[in-house]
Amino acid sequence: MAAKTVFTNPSSGVLGRAIASGCSSKPVTFALRAKKGTTMQSKRVTQIEDPPIARALFGDTRFAWIGLIVRLYVGWQWLSEGIIKAQTPAWAGSQAGVFLTTWIDGALKKSAGPHPDVQGWYGAFLSNVVLPHAAFWSVLVTYGEIFVGLGLILGLFTGIAAFFGTTMNASYMLAGTVSTNPILFALGSFLVLAWKTAGWWGLDRWVLARLGTPWKNRTANTAATIAAQPVVPAA
Repeated sequence: MAAKTVFTNPSSGVLGRAIASGCSSKPVTFALRAKKGTTMQSKRVTQIEDPPIARALFGDTRFAWIGLIVRLYVGWQWLSEGIIKAQTPAWAGSQAGVFLTTWIDGALKKSAGPHPDVQGWYGAFLSNVVLPHAAFWSVLVTYGEIFVGLGLILGLFTGIAAFFGTTMNASYMLAGTVSTNPILFALGSFLVLAWKTAGWWGLDRWVLARLGTPWKNRTANTAATIAAQPVVPAA
């Protein structure tokens, strides 16, 4: 069979030259593979594809129910604790900063010794930055916990809410307080990674779509891209 009957566009590149010289399809196929291999080797890989389990947990709305359960649990932990603090005068009332001052004094006592529970640099941060403005930080922590809890429960900016929640968890652990902080930190980290789908059963489903991220109609976009490409008639 002649090469011209196999390839529909014999006027370009290696194929055109091979057909013009009357070569058979077999040498042309080898030449095509060689050229394709050279082109692929010259391209630089800049993105690494996620494994299937990561795509399922962090980017597939069919598994968004997992994020729903996690964020409702974590959100309630933050919201309930924040409400308790808001109703406590020593946290956010007329005596704001009193409880936080006592808590910081206890944390600073853990910064002494060869293997302290509280690292020296964090102890310096608490004593020089937080302690002089204890009332401000006390109110900030109180309403920060409330807003993080509301964001997670409502599924509104879930990734951002989870990020600030894990930040507070890390701060408490650095100050020597364990409690449930490691568990909430791990669950919050999962929500940060699953920010695209964790709020699917929540307000993020519409809010993020209005902002243009991350849920675009990939099928429609692909079809529009194909339709926009010019049709090259066969030779």
